[in-house]
Amino acid sequence: MNLPTWITVSRLFGVPFLLYGLQNPTPETRWIMVAIFLLAAGTDWLDGYLARKLNQVTDLGKFLDPLVDKLLVLAPLMSLVELGQIPAWGVFMILARELTIAGWRVDSNLQGGSNIQGANVWGKLKTVSQIVAIALLIAPLPDQWKLLSLVAFWVSVALTWISGAIYLFPKKMNS
Repeated sequence: MNLPTWITVSRLFGVPFLLYGLQNPTPETRWIMVAIFLLAAGTDWLDGYLARKLNQVTDLGKFLDPLVDKLLVLAPLMSLVELGQIPAWGVFMILARELTIAGWRVDSNLQGGSNIQGANVWGKLKTVSQIVAIALLIAPLPDQWKLLSLVAFWVSVALTWISGAIYLFPKKMNS
């Protein structure tokens, strides 16, 4: 494994901290969880940048990166459902899209697809919107921010589905 792939894998270390820290969070714990989440999410940019800069883009990295992203996003979302901040069905919509795309990738690979497709601009937009929404939802912000946090969450759900449709039907969506 090369350096960018190790950085991708290191992102997983944030998941247990997020799950533990969001069980009964105090305002101070929430700020720590925001920092952990943003630090872990920032490695998503770093591993991609280094892979391109060092010419170390690999199929393993293109496979692991979205998988690790899914775990990093779904862990705090599940905690936020448990805390009653967002509805489970919204998180299920994200999970359904992610499982569909993961299954599509595996099937394409088994059917003789030689290369794993990397993220397009819509996938990157989806990831950024999820990071923003989760950070806003975790942070112990004043009540005036609650609506903005929920809007950010629903925008991320919409972008998740839009990016999934574009991934599954690229010719129909781009024509």
